Amino acid sequence: MDFFDNHNKLFGAAFLLFIGLTAFVAVLPAIDNEQNNAPLPGAVPLSEAAIRGKALYVSNGCVACHTQQVRNVDMDKVWGQRPGLAADYASNRRTDFWRNTATLMGTERTGPDLTSIGSRQPSWEWNLVHLYNPRIVIKQSIMPAYPWLFESKAEPAKEDVVVNVPDAFQRQGMTLVATQDALDLVAYLQSLKQTELPGTAGPAAFLYAKQEQKAESTDQSKLSDTETSENGQMLYATHCQACHQESGEGLKGAFPPLKGSMVVVDKDPSLIVNIIMRGYDARQEYGAMPAVGANADLSPEQIAAIINHERSSWGNNAPKVSVQQVEQIVQKIKEMPVQ
Repeated sequence: MDFFDNHNKLFGAAFLLFIGLTAFVAVLPAIDNEQNNAPLPGAVPLSEAAIRGKALYVSNGCVACHTQQVRNVDMDKVWGQRPGLAADYASNRRTDFWRNTATLMGTERTGPDLTSIGSRQPSWEWNLVHLYNPRIVIKQSIMPAYPWLFESKAEPAKEDVVVNVPDAFQRQGMTLVATQDALDLVAYLQSLKQTELPGTAGPAAFLYAKQEQKAESTDQSKLSDTETSENGQMLYATHCQACHQESGEGLKGAFPPLKGSMVVVDKDPSLIVNIIMRGYDARQEYGAMPAVGANADLSPEQIAAIINHERSSWGNNAPKVSVQQVEQIVQKIKEMPVQ
């Protein structure tokens, strides 16, 4: 009983027990993880701008609404090409000696997962407009705006990065420019890309795949060459509307209009299919378009539905394309060497 009556022995034993448990439960497993996990061979280290942007990502509370983890379930296929691995997080290091890094994997998806946002949306213009006011590009967005990351100037300097937004969202006679903080944050977002696995085995298949149910109304044998069971308007809203807008008019100086576009209404759909599948970045006046078709693994039927929606909306009047046409073009694209 002397042990329990002696506070020095009692609290000393409790302290030693705490130190021992901390070592075995936290410290030693962390050291083992660090020794047995390393970034994938193709992983690209963060640039100085991206490191600053990562700190801004944390300080502005982005971790509260966005995850950075692709779970091994079928519903997460939209966020990445493969399930996440321990190696994907091996490059995370302490913020400094006193502070550990934030848990960037996140715990809640109020907004979309950002594991591959650098591949899904590589456009600087889109990201800057979205940060300034998400409602400009996505009317239903509940994401807060970050106007303090931007400045309004009467006369922008040559080195300023001008952000093109509709007149209703900026002060009259002023030009909106991005601050260095905004550019750093976008640099971090654009760095978020899944690294390809080495070798040819490929990633493990996602678990719990949804069973596709074939309804009689969508039986492909009952559809004509130009008909499709896919909803082109819905697919457009999911994959294209954030940039090109519901009206098809795009955003001046940022995203090109599809209304009246010669690319959209061209009788030969080869170019528009190629743009959807491989993206496009050859226009100085507009931002880069990601490879929407490849990133989202769109089927020829879905691509045909999107194109036919665009060719018959906003006053456009062009012949419909068939699924067979799109299949042939997609096959040729897949056989082309990667540039």
